[in-house]
Amino acid sequence: MTSANVSYLVFDVESVADGDLIAKIRYPGDDLNAKQAIERYRAELLEKYESEFIPYTFQIPISIAIMKVDKNLQLIDIVTLDDPQYRPEVITKQFWQGWEHYQRPSLVSFNGRSFDIPLLELAAFRYGISVPNWFNIFDKSWEQRRGRYNQRSHIDLQDMLTNFGASRFNGGLNLVANLLGKPGKMGIAGHMVQDLYSEGQVQRINDYCRCDVLDTYFVFLRFSVLLGKISIEQEQERVAHAKQWLQDHSENETAYRDYLEQWQDWQNPFSG
Repeated sequence: MTSANVSYLVFDVESVADGDLIAKIRYPGDDLNAKQAIERYRAELLEKYESEFIPYTFQIPISIAIMKVDKNLQLIDIVTLDDPQYRPEVITKQFWQGWEHYQRPSLVSFNGRSFDIPLLELAAFRYGISVPNWFNIFDKSWEQRRGRYNQRSHIDLQDMLTNFGASRFNGGLNLVANLLGKPGKMGIAGHMVQDLYSEGQVQRINDYCRCDVLDTYFVFLRFSVLLGKISIEQEQERVAHAKQWLQDHSENETAYRDYLEQWQDWQNPFSG
């Protein structure tokens, strides 16, 4: 596979809180260790907002799964970065270097514009990683890759389905994946990642990340039907190819076996 074959990078990021940073910024002088700072902040958020999810500005990436997709929207490969060490600084560097290596393909995410990309931009800032072709802020406004409406650079499927935030997408990726017969959340949700990481269950987090990328890909295919880029028949051909790919790689990947066990084929209401 050459870099020219990759037209899209479908990706998902999982992250955890930086307890030392939280202790330093939010609780200076309270002599809290990292774990205590995280627990205190989560409790405050839960009381105030009924959600204990810590803002991305206090988080670091600990898992990134990426699916390489060709110009015909066909799955090429799925990788998790810096496997099996999953070092935040290396994960971040590999993500941005990979985007450059594959000649800056379109990024595809679900809610990546609000969370994943800002997290990775801040991580690049933190770790001193240059990404000049992403931060091309001196180019014409419509050519700037970070522009919200630049769909050649980044297709955020949640943005697309909500008309750039005009409506609220209740149910998230889990809902829209299930509309297509795909598993969606399989026992793990985003808010559980922090506790799983604390328990040392990094592999489970990476499996979860892989499955989110699969769901995102199938949503991307259906969105491409909405756009008229492919027909529903062509979409189903690519879905069948992806299923066969998962079967071929499932022997060594628990995540793929679990995904296939909960797989359902989408039923076309206009056929038969």
